[in-house]
Order: sequence, then C-alpha cells, then structure tokens
Amino acid sequence: KRGVAQLPSPSLLLSPASFSPSATPSQKYGMRGGRGEVVSSFGAVQGPRWTGKGQSSVRVEMLEGGENSLISSYKYMFQRLRDVRDVLTEKIEELGEELRSHFNIEEFSAVSLPVQDSITVLGQVCCDSNGKLNAQSVLLEAGQEQGGRQVPVDLSELKEFSLFPGQVVVMEGMNPSGEKFVATKLYEVSLPVMVVMTCGPYTPSESLTYDPLIDLITIINKDRPDVCILLGPFVDSKHEQIEKNQVTETFETIFKRCVDSIVEGTKGSGCRLVFVPSQRDVHHHYIYPQPPFNLSNLSKDDSAQVTLAPDPCTLLISNVTFGLTSTDILFHMGAEEISCYYPLYPPAEEVNMDYDKFQQFSQMNLTPDILIVPSELRYFIKDVIGCVCVNPGRLTKGQVGGTYGRLLIQPNPVLVEGKRVSPCIAGQVVKI
Repeated sequence: KRGVAQLPSPSLLLSPASFSPSATPSQKYGMRGGRGEVVSSFGAVQGPRWTGKGQSSVRVEMLEGGENSLISSYKYMFQRLRDVRDVLTEKIEELGEELRSHFNIEEFSAVSLPVQDSITVLGQVCCDSNGKLNAQSVLLEAGQEQGGRQVPVDLSELKEFSLFPGQVVVMEGMNPSGEKFVATKLYEVSLPVMVVMTCGPYTPSESLTYDPLIDLITIINKDRPDVCILLGPFVDSKHEQIEKNQVTETFETIFKRCVDSIVEGTKGSGCRLVFVPSQRDVHHHYIYPQPPFNLSNLSKDDSAQVTLAPDPCTLLISNVTFGLTSTDILFHMGAEEISCYYPLYPPAEEVNMDYDKFQQFSQMNLTPDILIVPSELRYFIKDVIGCVCVNPGRLTKGQVGGTYGRLLIQPNPVLVEGKRVSPCIAGQVVKI
C-alpha cells in the first residue's frame, strides 16, 4: 500500500487541460448509474426469463441416501481425540495421494527423518501455539504413515508462500538434525488466474478527459487482476475533437501520456498489462493486420510489466490460449463461421487490409480457449463449441460509461477422455 501511495495520481498525468482548450468533464458520465453492476455472466442460462413453472412437479432429493445423508439430529460434543486424529489423518492421506499423483512424486519421506539430502514430505500445517500463524510458528504434522510427528518448519528459503492452519501441503527440503525441517520448495496447486479485458475509446465522445481510464486504473488497483488486456482505440480517430484537430498536443504525446498513466498507476498491483492497437488509433499504422505499438520510452522494469501485441494475435496466458482482435468483425459481418480473424471479403470500407500479411499473420491455426472480440454490438459471454467468446463492450458508449469484462481461468488446462476441458471458470461483463 505504501508503494502505491507514493506513485503519482493517474488523474495528474491525464490532465485534461493539456489535451483540449475546452476539456470540461463529462456530466453524463459522472452522473451515470449502475456503477459496478454485472450486466452479463458466463454460465448455463436456459432462456431469457428467470421465472419458475409455478408447479410442484419438480423433484428435490438428496444425492446420497441412507447412512450417508444427514436427515435427523444426532448427539454431539461426545467425540474422542482419537477419532479426531483418525479423521485428520485420513484427510492427510487422501489429499496426499492426490498431490503425489498430480506432481508425479514417487514417495514421501518422514518429516522428522534426520538426513543431509533433499527429501519430499507430506503433512498438515499447524501453529506452535494458540496465537496467529506466522513464519516463525509453523509446524508440519505428518500423517501416521510418515511417523505422525510435529516438526518446526523453517520457511526462510522460500521466496513466497501462503499457508493456513489445517492446510495439507507437500514440501521439499532438508532436516539435518531431525528437529527442524528447512523447506526449499512448496508444491502448490494452481490457483485461478484473473484476466480483465477492456476496449476503447477511453474518453466520452464530447470530451477528451480520460475519466473512464482513471476509473479503470482504480479498479485494477482494487481488484488486482493478474492480467489486464487493453484494446484500442486509445486516441480515437472518430472523436469529434480529434477529427477537428482541437487538441494542444500531438496524438503521439497524448497516447504516451495514456500509457504512462496506466503503467505508473498500476505498478503496485502486480498486474501484467497487454496493449493491443486499433485501426481507430489515429497515431498508429492504419493497416490490418496491425503491428504492435512501439513504446521505446519504457524503462526496463516497466517493459517487464508490459506486453505489446499486434491486432490480431493469439496469446498464451498460463497455458490458456487467448484469441484477440480489436477490429469489429462481429459488426462488420454479422454471424458467419470464423476460421481466421477477419474472414470477410471484401473487407468493410474502414478496414485497410494487407492480404499478404493477412495470410501470414491473421490465420486462426487452432481454436483458442477464449476469443475476445469487442464490438459495437451488445456485450456477451458465450460458449461456442468449446470456445468461450467474449464481447466486453467498450469502456465508453458515447457520452456515458460502458462496460469491461473479467474472467477467472484455471491455468494449465487438462484433457479428460481426450478432450480439452474449458479453463474458463467464470466470467462477467461489468459496468465501469
């Protein structure tokens, strides 16, 4: 939090007075309703109306009957410590077998075994007192098959970790004395990755104030997504003040100020930023496929946070494939089968196509796990033959606020019976 507080405010970098002589904040955008309201969700929605049948013919039953269902009261507060131990030991053994199979570990060693070599151990995280768990109070309690002892754990060799009492973990390390286990590696099951996607324009139509972009930066710092995909336009060629050249700085300077605001404003969030250009970006190459932005002014540290992608492109995020294009193919062609990123011929009048580069760079050689296709058409999230298609809408719609999208994905998708399981856990389209 201290690191974030020291950064300059994005609103200072995006000072509207420097862009236009009459950069008055948009009243309609500022007075918008439904901020943060979820307007679209990913899931099995069986029709447009959320109403029941009004009948009593629907059956409700327990999945497991008989002894496995809790259908009556029972006597409690009579459990024995030996029974508690047996339940916890069974949990350690069951989860341990799952972890051993998942990480291809041959066998677990006893955590209290005094050895100089590195060993892999299984156990349950405990605290050495009734206080709050911290890095100095961690104990690892082994299952009965591994000796059942509690041994203090030294976590100083781990770069990062997140533990809680009762957590079943697999650790790699050494225990030279047999009295303290020095952990050098913590095996972790992959956690969901949060991806935010947004598409310009990032200003209301009657003003060059970047208030929507500042609101987006605030959301990134609050929600701390792992990745944020930002699609253009950033300096919209269709904006009235851009068309009439009513600006006091060059288009390139305005764009660089936008990027600087996003990069500096989100440094403390740990978010990876992906910038994708649009043919509506007045400062960039007006061609399809479109090369990525050139941000030679970024520092080495900032460059590590930023990915510059072309339009279209296919990204791999935690081994999940994302197909991206900022060109409004949905609006241009309606509903057709898609086998490349822009299958329409002849292209729409506003698309300047280079067919030689199109053949080389714009083919969809595989079905992506997730396809992001922002459009002027209404936002949506849908599963289309195993591919989750997302139209996050645009961050502004005329003079009012628009929408952005967010997804939770499971890294490293697996195959079940030879079929790839969709890595998309959940998705939403949200009003800015």
